[in-house]
Amino acid sequence: MATPLTASKLIAALRDEGLVVHEVRDWREHNRNSKGPWGPTHGVMLHHTATQGTDSSVNLCYDGRSDLPGPLCHGVIDKAGEVHLVGNGRANHAGLGDADVLRAVINEDSPLPPDNAADTDGNRYFYGFECINLGDGKDPWPTEQRVAMEKAAAAICRAHGWTERSVIGHLEWQPGKVDPRGAGVGMDDLRGRIKKRLAKPPEGSPEPQQPAYEPFPGQAFFRTGARSPVITAMGERLVAEGCGHYEVGPGPEWTEADRTSYAAWQRKLGFHGKDADGVPGKVSWDRLRVPKS
Repeated sequence: MATPLTASKLIAALRDEGLVVHEVRDWREHNRNSKGPWGPTHGVMLHHTATQGTDSSVNLCYDGRSDLPGPLCHGVIDKAGEVHLVGNGRANHAGLGDADVLRAVINEDSPLPPDNAADTDGNRYFYGFECINLGDGKDPWPTEQRVAMEKAAAAICRAHGWTERSVIGHLEWQPGKVDPRGAGVGMDDLRGRIKKRLAKPPEGSPEPQQPAYEPFPGQAFFRTGARSPVITAMGERLVAEGCGHYEVGPGPEWTEADRTSYAAWQRKLGFHGKDADGVPGKVSWDRLRVPKS
């Protein structure tokens, strides 16, 4: 059981896992929370779209259908292995499923019990990823897409401290469902690969701190009037990343220009609101890789 990730934490987790992530329209505020609660979260559910084409599939999952309003998931995984975020909060993807399966996911039991009932609201408890595939058993699942499915599920499990047993397919939740269907996406095999991935550091995270880079000095370091060569080196990296907003400099004294520039860097990483206030945090600092002065 866990409190749902904020939009900024979700996108950071996915990118830290090495995924290319696209933010679709107003996805951060797009949800079905008015129709029921969102959370506590217990797991990740994988689906196939039964559609073709990236743009049309992403738009469908964002907008929904006349009989089922969007978002129809939280993220769409395309054939190239890129993730398109379409919802943040309750989404119409899981529907009613088996309470025994939910209990098994919560307890991370194995094997899962049969899904022979539809008596529990899954939209409240599961993150959902729709993967673009016809689901006819013939449409191929490219390696890039299958790896992205592993990474997306692993990212959320890692963020919540879950194991691979918190990942299920729609076909394991709701009677009559078959997704995800096709060669290479069997759920036991997927969970096995997710387990191996979770046993290693995330691919997209910075390498363990090396002497070549400045370790994070802590948020209290960045205060008005503070002076250090580290601040100059940080500013130079921000300029190199296209986030520099300096009329003069950067220089060794922490200024409002540094805060503005760092906020641009945080937004570039996908942070918003109070998570992009211009004060360095460890995650964004480690991604900036400020060289030792």
